[in-house]
Amino acid sequence: MAAGEEEGSVAEPEQEPAVEEPRSFKDLGVTDVLCEACDQLGWKVPTKIQIEAIPVALQGRDVIGLAETGSGKTGAFALPILQALLETPQRLFALVLTPTRELAFQISEQFEALGSSIGVQSTVIVGGIDTMSQSLALAKKPHVIIATPGRLVDHLENTKGFNLRALKFLVMDEADRILNMDFETEVDKILKVIPRDRKTFLFSATMTKKVQKLQRAALKNPVKCAVSSKYQTVEKLQQYYIFIPSKFKDSYLVYILNELAGNSFMIFCSTCNNTQRTALLLRNLGFTAIPLHGQMSQNKRLGSLNKFKAKARSILLATDVASRGLDIPHVDVVINFDIPTHSKDYIHRVGRTARAGRSGKSITFVTQYDVELFQRIEHLIGKKLPAFPMQEEEVMMLTERVAEAQRFARMELREQGEKKRSRNDDDDTEEAIGVRNKVAGGKKKKRKAF
Repeated sequence: MAAGEEEGSVAEPEQEPAVEEPRSFKDLGVTDVLCEACDQLGWKVPTKIQIEAIPVALQGRDVIGLAETGSGKTGAFALPILQALLETPQRLFALVLTPTRELAFQISEQFEALGSSIGVQSTVIVGGIDTMSQSLALAKKPHVIIATPGRLVDHLENTKGFNLRALKFLVMDEADRILNMDFETEVDKILKVIPRDRKTFLFSATMTKKVQKLQRAALKNPVKCAVSSKYQTVEKLQQYYIFIPSKFKDSYLVYILNELAGNSFMIFCSTCNNTQRTALLLRNLGFTAIPLHGQMSQNKRLGSLNKFKAKARSILLATDVASRGLDIPHVDVVINFDIPTHSKDYIHRVGRTARAGRSGKSITFVTQYDVELFQRIEHLIGKKLPAFPMQEEEVMMLTERVAEAQRFARMELREQGEKKRSRNDDDDTEEAIGVRNKVAGGKKKKRKAF
């Protein structure tokens, strides 16, 4: 590969024509054992980012990977790490930092699946889970640690005998999001206690100023593998918008769920409270909807996710917590019920559908208050979105039923708030989830949700 001599911040034009050549992981230089593991996972052909990044990483270079979500980034860093581990087996070999707990579990699953035949052990270190059991897992010295920065720093400072002085690989996945979530001080602390002499891979969907700063601090003469130079949404994604008065949002949502019945949906709301309210509303109308948001306990979040993955539920309502990096294979339609305030979040939300070559739809709700945000999104992705075809009269026929379900949903939210105060939550995911303080603390809706 001619990429070797390039300076970190320059994309290599001469890599472009080579994208067509490698047809298999073997062509990229991946060893037979790992090629078999890829085969068992159903990875037949490497994705664009894997074709760009794996050969460079196998040469021992630092890599910056810019690629949209759903592009096979995890494989692009997991395979080179596992191959290096095969050559020089060692405990506490690699550290992967991720912004969210769900993403950490998902990366761990892929490491376990790829490395099962060679006995790779990995541990997930994230918040929301008992530190004692994590300390015991770290004492066993796994090969790979997948962690969120906050909890990892906690262990580095407080867990006796745990250090990363022998670390060989550092990966920062979704680096832009790690930094946006104000993990900068934690990342700095981690960089101070790991060896300078290591390989670093930095993966990000967007190249922000903070990511560039991190690149200068953490990487040595890296090779840039950009699969999406502009902010991209996948080609096979059909994107639509609907322009509606905000007081009829719920009715339009119900109309669309009926129109596209038979598909699986992921609906994004802007707050935990609205996620919970909308889930209850839809349930009252007979839809199988489950929520996923930041105020749920970790077990419930994973429970919700698994029900949705297992297709036991067809509608998942989520906040942006869930919009990054979660690989849920069968989302057919993404609905932006509340428009994202950061246009870049739009890319990540709609990246939940049309993954790995499948097709999908996204529909964004635009009310009279969202016009400017919507124009920013169109500007960012560089295309004008078409309106989703609808029958207004049919929507208006739903309003009465929806209004009644809204009333029930409000009552249930209120009851849940009172229950939460009277006892600890041990109810099933389907009932109510952690709308703890939001509802209990102030029953007046901060957002005009209705």
